[in-house]
Amino acid sequence: MKKQLIFTALSLVFLYSCTQEKKEFGLEISTDASQILQGRMLFEKHCSTCHNFNEDAIGPNLSGLTRQVETSWIRQFILNSTSLIEAQDPRAIQLFEKFKSTMPAYPGQPEEIDAILSYLHTFETLPIPISGDTTSNLIPEKIQDSGIRLSLELFAQLPSSDSVAPLAKMTKMEPISGTERLIINDQRVGLYELVDQKPVLFLNVLEKKPAMVSKPGWATGVGSFAFHPDFQSNGLFYTAHTEPGGTAPSDFGYTDSLAVFMQWVLTEWKLNDPKARKFEGTNREILRIDNASQAHGMQELTFNPYAKKGDPDYGLLYIGYGDGGTAEKRFAAISNHKGKGIYSSILRIDPLGSDGKNGKYGIPKINPFARKEGMAGEVLAYGFRNPNRIFWDAKGQLHATDIGQHSIEEINRIEPGKFYGWPVREGTFGINPFGSFRALYPLPEDDSKLGVTYPLIQLEHDETVAVIGGYLIPDGPLKGKFVFGDIPSGRLFFADLNESGSPKVQSWGVLFDGKEISMKGLVNHDRVDLKFGIDASQNVYIMSKAEGKIYKIITTD
Repeated sequence: MKKQLIFTALSLVFLYSCTQEKKEFGLEISTDASQILQGRMLFEKHCSTCHNFNEDAIGPNLSGLTRQVETSWIRQFILNSTSLIEAQDPRAIQLFEKFKSTMPAYPGQPEEIDAILSYLHTFETLPIPISGDTTSNLIPEKIQDSGIRLSLELFAQLPSSDSVAPLAKMTKMEPISGTERLIINDQRVGLYELVDQKPVLFLNVLEKKPAMVSKPGWATGVGSFAFHPDFQSNGLFYTAHTEPGGTAPSDFGYTDSLAVFMQWVLTEWKLNDPKARKFEGTNREILRIDNASQAHGMQELTFNPYAKKGDPDYGLLYIGYGDGGTAEKRFAAISNHKGKGIYSSILRIDPLGSDGKNGKYGIPKINPFARKEGMAGEVLAYGFRNPNRIFWDAKGQLHATDIGQHSIEEINRIEPGKFYGWPVREGTFGINPFGSFRALYPLPEDDSKLGVTYPLIQLEHDETVAVIGGYLIPDGPLKGKFVFGDIPSGRLFFADLNESGSPKVQSWGVLFDGKEISMKGLVNHDRVDLKFGIDASQNVYIMSKAEGKIYKIITTD
């Protein structure tokens, strides 16, 4: 997902270490060669998206870390950072206040941490401290509280797919087009239908696709789904899921000098009886894309809900695909492809066509780069780090939320063929994809030559660290407003997308059992993992992975 401002424990620990009295640390860390090798593999799997040993990336340069901080403290923080924060550990509190987010517990076995420490301990050079960090107070106007509070009522509960939070990993809940049937995913399992507000397993993707993996977490597993607008007659729907790198030959990849960590797979499913509550039918793979990390892959699948039969856009599948973590690994050209590649893009394909790269899908003639020599006909627009949500406003205008790097979150209005800046822009600021991602710069005087389309809305990380949309509220005090929020904290926002200029963003809150409560308090966890859903009547829902609960927003008295 994101650069994840949910930094790894290692990044948090390092930033505090600079203030400590110099001691000789790490004497107890093993230097056994086999353990170091194991640690290297674990680091590449769980940590390399955020860290390296040459320069600051998403997290800091880790070279020399184990020689600056007590080994026992590092190990404890990696295992459970939240417990240290709750215990009011001064170091943990300082880090939490700085980054405004907690970190998920290490996803592997506790004994693996010793191997990671052994690998880290092979790097002796101390990193150079960052000076002149330009990523605070870039946007002086702060978001104001609207005073609006809407009631929530518990609507449904997904079964736990793990014993620790997040107990269920939903990312999307939407109705099957033209029906009242409500579908929701759990990334670890597959798709559920909510029948009388109770989850009924509709499709077990893990069972049908045994190569599927949902670890090390973030956006892995069943990332998204979409039902064809003619589902009631053709029984077709689509899912995106992850498999380990090298599972099968890919349709799209990149340079051989960058390892393939995972593959994203787009699958078409055909239900024998479209009215059936449980999947029985066939499936075929449409598309397979290599990914350099567990992050920023195929985060969104959707069809245009406003398109009618006969419209050029009817039945075309939109796909949000991020940079795959390639920018953090210093392969900026993979994202900055000028329409010649498919990464960091919103794609649009005809799932029933056959003139695509592998003959299993079609290239819509209305796409801006269709049938142009050397261009990727699948691309609708490009220049996104992590376009995790694609949506249309009431006027039928296309938008996308895009999770930023270190400083800026974006909501973009999408126009065909346009470039939205990543990895050389973050919001309305310049960024050097080969330098520090913490440093942003004013736009140059000749900026227009780059042809960047800038965000409709941009938010700094003192307001939100991982933006997620979001739907239009049908009535009540937020009628017609687009609601969205911050994934980790659960902070809630709204804006009028049709407001002239840059729409004003305000915050709002919730009531539960008649009392005002924060989202963290509501879900009993410091990380909310906020998502939104909608039903056939356009009622909007708030969802949290922490406990796997779904809450209905009550918009009228």
